[in-house]
Amino acid sequence: MEQQSDTGGPAATVAKAPVLSLVIAVLNEAENIEAVTADCLSQLAGVGPLEIVFVDDGSTDATAQVILGLAARHPEIRLVAHDRRCGKSQAVRTGVVAARAPWVGTLDGDGQNTPGDLAAMLALAEAAQGARPLVAGVRVRRDDPWPRLVATRLANGFRAAVLGDHCPDTGCGVKLFGREDFLRLPCFEGMHRFLPALFQSYGHPLINHPVTHHARLHGQSKYTNLGRALVGVGDMLGVIWLKSRIQAPVVSERRP
Repeated sequence: MEQQSDTGGPAATVAKAPVLSLVIAVLNEAENIEAVTADCLSQLAGVGPLEIVFVDDGSTDATAQVILGLAARHPEIRLVAHDRRCGKSQAVRTGVVAARAPWVGTLDGDGQNTPGDLAAMLALAEAAQGARPLVAGVRVRRDDPWPRLVATRLANGFRAAVLGDHCPDTGCGVKLFGREDFLRLPCFEGMHRFLPALFQSYGHPLINHPVTHHARLHGQSKYTNLGRALVGVGDMLGVIWLKSRIQAPVVSERRP
């Protein structure tokens, strides 16, 4: 389902020309949606026309109802829903496909990210010369339990050594990129953890930018350290194969 306006007035203005699309993939985050939305609207009010595309990845709680209630009051908000759980990577892609702005920023729906960080990241992207960059958030001070911190540090170190992607925190949910650039990437579940390597393979530079991090507002993570590790090994092998097969030329148009 999708909330949008085809009539005139403020809702249509927002829908026609957003500068930035926020894509937020959510799964059973009903308790966190209102706080996350309030932060997005207040902290990014200065970037220009904004839309927030929530992608409900098969929630079984009141997530969709909460989002629809907010959308009735805020024309910037849209809801796109999966008929079943498909995973975070597909949810992000669904949101990017639905997005209307040339630039897309991603956030997690658990309240651990600071939406305002995307304002500086958008400025960096717009000022970049040459190919549009991927601006990747790097959590400088994570507010997570220590077992997760240790597991993430080990995973990041291993991934960086194998792929050479030069990103110290590829698992951070705060990222900003060109919509069309993302849609050229191969889609597979787990790709959201390998965006720096994939974007660079397609000729897009990487900009790492420090972002703030908070403890989850409500609920618990949908992933375990063991689950991430087991899936991550297979994903890593797949990305190594993809990188070896990608031939991305630098294209220029020539005229007589």
